[in-house]
Amino acid sequence: MILDYETLKLVWWLLVGVLLIGFVITDGFDMGAGALLPFLGRSDEERRVIINTLGPHWDGNQVWFITAGGAIFAAWPAVYAAAFSGFYVAMLLVLFALFFRPVGFDYRSKVEDPRWRSAWDWGLFVGGAVPALLFGVAFGNLILGVPFEYDTFLRPTYTGSFFGLLRPFALLAGVVSLSMLIMHGATWLQLRAGQPIEARARKTVMVAGSAVIVSFGVAGIWLALGIPGYEIVSMPATDALPNPLAKEVVQAEGAWMANYGRYPWMILAPMLGFVGALGAILMAGAKRPGLAFTSSAASMSGIIFTAGFSMFPFIMPSITVPDVSLTMWDAPSSHLTLTVMFWAAVIFVPIILAYTVWCYRALWGRTTVEFIREHNYDAY
Repeated sequence: MILDYETLKLVWWLLVGVLLIGFVITDGFDMGAGALLPFLGRSDEERRVIINTLGPHWDGNQVWFITAGGAIFAAWPAVYAAAFSGFYVAMLLVLFALFFRPVGFDYRSKVEDPRWRSAWDWGLFVGGAVPALLFGVAFGNLILGVPFEYDTFLRPTYTGSFFGLLRPFALLAGVVSLSMLIMHGATWLQLRAGQPIEARARKTVMVAGSAVIVSFGVAGIWLALGIPGYEIVSMPATDALPNPLAKEVVQAEGAWMANYGRYPWMILAPMLGFVGALGAILMAGAKRPGLAFTSSAASMSGIIFTAGFSMFPFIMPSITVPDVSLTMWDAPSSHLTLTVMFWAAVIFVPIILAYTVWCYRALWGRTTVEFIREHNYDAY
């Protein structure tokens, strides 16, 4: 079966979204739990409990991050080039923060020095909190529009700066991202850690879940009333070869809300964001951590799809020259590339999913302070 070019463009828009959701569900909980490490662990043994709930899984979770980045590079090379040029400093900060994680997990408990261990505890905090915040800031800037343009040879030029990314709405989007990952990390700790961390995590879910609901709601109101979106006035056929210069785009008030009028079913995404966060709060309070974790994952999925549905078909709008904004129709790779990638995804994504499920099942169980004492020299 060979899919036509237009269908493949839409399929890869969906697949990239699915990969991003896979990333925030898996890598998101260990980032959130890492950000909570210095606060929910009141002693060295308690902090080791938290680390040992994450240690066997964090590197496998990174596969989703790498796969999502690779998919963007291969499916939308124009987006990859423009975004990584514009967000270069922010991406370096994310990478530098992530460097703390492999070293911290593996070497934090190898030296019995309180200063050494405390330093790595805060390093793991940075490795969880900074990427969680900056990922949200990046998405906020995509919604606001990125200051870039193309010349006649399709060479992108970014005209902004790192501090220009720290706009108020983008920072609010960062709060949404950070709070939802902390909520997710807390549900994981409630599910996998023993007392007293479990009880502290339960209270954290309620606080972070409330922050998700409030910040996501404020962001939605702000988006509807105070932030102009982008509309396509004219463009080539959706199955045409990519050419970002061949369309006309205008900014318009309320444009990011227009898709919910055209496709009413899309309203399910923001509803899932709110209901999932509320469900995580209620299930955590009812001491049903499994359902709390599932609800948290559903909330994050709804929030990501809300961003995608609001911007559809835009991927990276340009605030400098709106006509060169990148969309899912004019930013992708060739028909052949998308076809080869599609069949690779059909084959390998189920394998990755099956292996991931097997790993979690094989290593399932609660981690307690007693376990750390019994395995003082072979645990993380």
